[in-house]
Amino acid sequence: MKTKVKIIVIGCGNMGSSHARAYHKLAGYDLAGLVDMDPEIRNKLSEELGGIDQFDDFETAMMATKPDAVAVCTYPGTHAELTLKALESGAHVFCEKPLAPNIEDAQSMVDAAKKYGKKLVIGYILRVHPSWEKFIEIARGLGKPLVMRMNLNQQSSGKTWHTLRRIMESMSPIVDCGVHYVDIMCQMTRSKPISVSAIGARLTNEIDSDMYNYGQLQVRFEDGSVGWYEAGWGPMMSEVAFFVKDVIGPKGCVNIMDAEQGSEKGSDDVDSHTKTNRLKVHYSEKDDRDEFTRPDEIINMEDEPDHQELCDLEQEFFLNAISKDVDLSDHLEDAVNSLRIVLAADESYRTGKTIDL
Repeated sequence: MKTKVKIIVIGCGNMGSSHARAYHKLAGYDLAGLVDMDPEIRNKLSEELGGIDQFDDFETAMMATKPDAVAVCTYPGTHAELTLKALESGAHVFCEKPLAPNIEDAQSMVDAAKKYGKKLVIGYILRVHPSWEKFIEIARGLGKPLVMRMNLNQQSSGKTWHTLRRIMESMSPIVDCGVHYVDIMCQMTRSKPISVSAIGARLTNEIDSDMYNYGQLQVRFEDGSVGWYEAGWGPMMSEVAFFVKDVIGPKGCVNIMDAEQGSEKGSDDVDSHTKTNRLKVHYSEKDDRDEFTRPDEIINMEDEPDHQELCDLEQEFFLNAISKDVDLSDHLEDAVNSLRIVLAADESYRTGKTIDL
């Protein structure tokens, strides 16, 4: 492998800019280009990073830079087309989640990575988060079945609401955000999901009439575990209990504490979406008087990585996969499976029926 991996970033919004900063910082990468249709966005990022070459279209950037890798950080509806072109050109790809708006496109991306012998890494940021890894580890020790309750609602305005409306041109909040948390549930249970149902509501006329900006899904697993996930976007959303992460098992429960206090900027602040601060573990063991035998345990996580540091960790994972030829079969299978579940939830909302998986 070359000393450095030459990479370009397509899409310089929130996630694209964070990943570009990671490539600029990490010694194993050579950030060769920024691609975005908005000159103001790419100019600002290029200037911040010391003058990175800029392009307004993907094809020109590919011909000019001939990169070893491409970071696809655009809206989900464009992921498949851009990823396939990059893989066909011989480049490795880091693609932001979700893979695509449908399973067919997602599977085509995975198949292409295998066909061309290139690495495809999906931006499941919680998989590199040490606090979330600890959260999953504790949940696995609570016995079976598990009851998993999670949400991420965003009271959004301004540029954030504009971005979320663009995302909803191709998918709902429970699809776009849900893949993260359904993936977490699958890791916690290590069991096969068997059915999913969902409810939702369209709370604004600022989006397409076929799309809804609030949804809640319920997934059942083969081992008897159940999971609930809720996501809502928009200026009308409540900031009370916008971040719930709670797992219950026969041996007790674990939950993320103080997430709302993790950011003074509110529920649309990107750092608040992953922040844990503290984990609280409760044990259900009782003595012969039916009193608890162990006190609750508080695990301090306040020194955890922030959003940018997590993006750095993701890109270290991508670099390691390229340089050490890591087998990503499980990574890709998990990404497709979590997408399949949230898309089934979307189908359930639209049909009013429980979907067997």
